[in-house]
Amino acid sequence: MSRFRTLTAAATAAALTLLPAALPAIAHAEPAQYAPTMLILDASGSMQRPDQGATMMDSAKRAVRAFVDSAPAESKVGLTTYGTGTGNTDAEKEAGCRDVQILRQAATLDKAALTGAVDGIQARGWTPMGTALRQAAESLPSSGPRSIVLVSDGDDTCAPPDPCQVAAELKQQGLDLIVHSIGFAVDDKARAQLTCVAETTGGTYSDAVDGAALERILPRVSASALRNYQATGTPITGTDTFGTAPVAAPGQYVDTIGQHEKRWYAVDVPTGATAYVTGIVSFPRASLGASTEGIAVLEMRIYGHDGAYCNIRERELESRTGDGVAFTIGNILTRATDQPSGGSADSCQGGGRYYYELNWDEAPTGLPARLLVELLVGIEPGVTDPGPGAVTKETAFTAPAGPAAPVTGGGSFTVATALDGSGAYTDTIQSGEYVFYKVRLGWGQGLAYRVRFTETGGAGYTTATNVTTTLYSPLGGEIDEDTNSFSGRQATELAGATVPIRYANRDSSVTSAQRQSVAGWYYIAVKVGMPSGATAMPPTPIELDLTVAGDVEAGPVYLGGTPDVPGSQADTEKAVAVGGSESGTPWAAIVGIGVGVVALIGIGVAIRVVARRRA
Repeated sequence: MSRFRTLTAAATAAALTLLPAALPAIAHAEPAQYAPTMLILDASGSMQRPDQGATMMDSAKRAVRAFVDSAPAESKVGLTTYGTGTGNTDAEKEAGCRDVQILRQAATLDKAALTGAVDGIQARGWTPMGTALRQAAESLPSSGPRSIVLVSDGDDTCAPPDPCQVAAELKQQGLDLIVHSIGFAVDDKARAQLTCVAETTGGTYSDAVDGAALERILPRVSASALRNYQATGTPITGTDTFGTAPVAAPGQYVDTIGQHEKRWYAVDVPTGATAYVTGIVSFPRASLGASTEGIAVLEMRIYGHDGAYCNIRERELESRTGDGVAFTIGNILTRATDQPSGGSADSCQGGGRYYYELNWDEAPTGLPARLLVELLVGIEPGVTDPGPGAVTKETAFTAPAGPAAPVTGGGSFTVATALDGSGAYTDTIQSGEYVFYKVRLGWGQGLAYRVRFTETGGAGYTTATNVTTTLYSPLGGEIDEDTNSFSGRQATELAGATVPIRYANRDSSVTSAQRQSVAGWYYIAVKVGMPSGATAMPPTPIELDLTVAGDVEAGPVYLGGTPDVPGSQADTEKAVAVGGSESGTPWAAIVGIGVGVVALIGIGVAIRVVARRRA
């Protein structure tokens, strides 16, 4: 991707990032969107084998219940099984190899119904794995990201169709479908077949040696299957002129925007306050081998109280929309801190109503005519005491000791996975995925991290891609980015770091430090791009090594007192997500999502250009 920004604004505005005020909770937010996922559970006769004082079927049911208990309420999960309608004698083989039952469609999760369906399964019959894969795929939506999670204790006993051939057929049809497989106490033959199914579709294979392992692995694999970018917020409808623009209070909103369309919104900014507005458009991920020709351009302009242009413009360019990027554009408005002078410029000075024009100016071929857009609005009061002075020295990285903990990153900022301080963490990322993690930093604390993309046995530059990690402040500031090419033939390591977090950092002479002036959640995004050729890359295991350092110190004191502000006296013992909630708060999603890279020579080496012009 490439980003190009032209900003005409006050000299200090470009350097600042959003500091949280006491923001109201968002009501009537749109539910998060997850990739529809079908769970296929083996109920063949071999699942009656003993496992840790019970049967393998009993252990599998416990694992499914553990997954259902932990699954997000908005997720879409279905259940398919085979082997329940017949026995496993030779006389029953013909019927048993047709015995596939879709017990629950991949609709919004009904935990009680899904658990009840699992509890009713009785393991008896044959293993028509290939037929089950085909029927499960047919039951899922016809477009968009979709996943299957297959749990089996053996290989297919009914082929044809061969499960690996079915997986190849699904991939050849261009379906955006990934199969993750879990071998439950399997032998080498079954392991090879299940691995083939997963790798053919770009999924992962996991070994569960017993029921306890399956209970750990199934929720993690299923969470990976569900992850997808999730646009969230209160519905709002922008207009085509400033005079009728809806007024957006601090919070998060969802609208749609069409190609070459302008949408207007209004924000009331109190005298002396700073306003922060961000727009985010999430592009759909292209199928393997497909391409989107051209670039996407978003533009934001700001107008004053009477609709006069304030000579403030942001412009962002995105060239890798096929990677399924979430594309961000934002502005920090400080004009309400200026005193009106009685001249013509008063429309764009002091408190009052300001108007924001968002324009999807250019679009590549192959994109939908309309896409969802998230609008994020925040207001910051002034301070009476900014706290300790600015600091520019980055936090030092220290390699962690001890084993790595497996985690499953979220599909967007709203569901980013919290990392519990210093340590090593592992995950697996598909081609074209952005995966998000969050780390809580108090005033005076900082972080440093390394992401290692491990060898996958890739075929070289014919399947090379770009890998990227980007570090974001709690409310939209891109702090650091590192990117490189990756073929899977050898490991690639990327890194990022913050300085200790202080309010006064916004006045630093170092631009990146200026964006590290908010205590709260800091976000780490990791991306594996789509391959440059038509050959799929296998899933990429990553290791994220994290250092969190520094003692928590006193933060700023706000005008008028805002006890819910992260880092205030009430919160000096901990940093929290903006809005005062650790899970799913509106402002957890505001983090700037446009990662700026553009592929060079087809192998994913990336550059970023940022240009500013001040008036």
